[in-house]
Amino acid sequence: MAKAYTPGLKVSMRTTYRARRLLPVRGEVLVKVGQIVSARDTVARTFIDGDIVPLPLAALLSVPAADVAELLLVKLGDAITVGQVIARSKGIFGFGKKEVASSAAGTVESVSTSTGQLIVRGAPIAVETKAYVAGRVIEIMEHEGAVIEVDAALIQGIFGVGGETMGTICVAVDAATVVLDAAHIKPTMKGAVVIGGARVTAAAVKAAQTAGVAALIAGGIDDSDLHAILGYDLGVAITGTEKIGITIVITEGFGDIAMAARTFALLQSFAGREASVNGATQIRAGVMRPEIVIARIASDAVPPQGARPEEGALEIGTQVRLIRDPYFGRLGIVAALPNEPAVLESGSKARVLEVTFDDGQRAVVPRANIELIES
Repeated sequence: MAKAYTPGLKVSMRTTYRARRLLPVRGEVLVKVGQIVSARDTVARTFIDGDIVPLPLAALLSVPAADVAELLLVKLGDAITVGQVIARSKGIFGFGKKEVASSAAGTVESVSTSTGQLIVRGAPIAVETKAYVAGRVIEIMEHEGAVIEVDAALIQGIFGVGGETMGTICVAVDAATVVLDAAHIKPTMKGAVVIGGARVTAAAVKAAQTAGVAALIAGGIDDSDLHAILGYDLGVAITGTEKIGITIVITEGFGDIAMAARTFALLQSFAGREASVNGATQIRAGVMRPEIVIARIASDAVPPQGARPEEGALEIGTQVRLIRDPYFGRLGIVAALPNEPAVLESGSKARVLEVTFDDGQRAVVPRANIELIES
């Protein structure tokens, strides 16, 4: 049988998912190999230096910078609190002394005889790495982090914004074709991963932010709505660091596109269950997909058994998504994989395939215009 290879998008009822959880700098790993963790458990922790606060003592005491050191009431390394008197001038004949109270808490780090500034270093800031998924620790990276493995359902999106979050799955619409609007968002959805159908509107996102929703999952989004949500146009870059108070994952693409029925049914089947969501996306080298991960339990339905397709393999009968016009966003089944390149309408030659859509329509498209949907 003819076979080719193409990038894939996973929509899987069951897969082995591994989360590599690393600290940004060396620290302490808090878990052991074999330990069972929940998504919110801390697996590693480190501390980074606190913020620096400069206090202009020379100016505040009205003395030359060179005199500040001898007027200090604290020493280098001392811990100080807000409001604590840290310096006092001599005054004139003992009168008119000026005092300076610290406006910051921390440790006295240094004093400059050239600028007259005292530097206060704030308390160390804890940086923690959560497990992100509920599973078993299978590997430890000394002083760096751990790898968590879980038997999970995995849905990868085509685009997302916002970082990692967790919450209970709540299906807000009745069908994959329903637009997710503000009316679908309820106060009871605080902290939830809300599942929409087709396009998610800017009004829905605003309502979800107000309600404290953890994440929104929908089929599509308009460029204009995304601009309204972010306040700027998003270029071709890595997403995931946006500070908008919510994570958004788009499963199909831009525009009024219904979520694939298979994806919607899979998410719907896990309603009420905890999900881990990450909107981080990168479409250049080192591709990153936004994702929804749901840890499976023993009572979950077992996926049909049978020959699993080779990862990335494109063959007759494989489900694909069209990612360029004029069929952008449509799902279909590979009907034929011609060996020879075909001449396109533009006059150029390219490898093509034939796709059959759900309505029976058939189309011949360049292989570069499709994306494999892996089970």
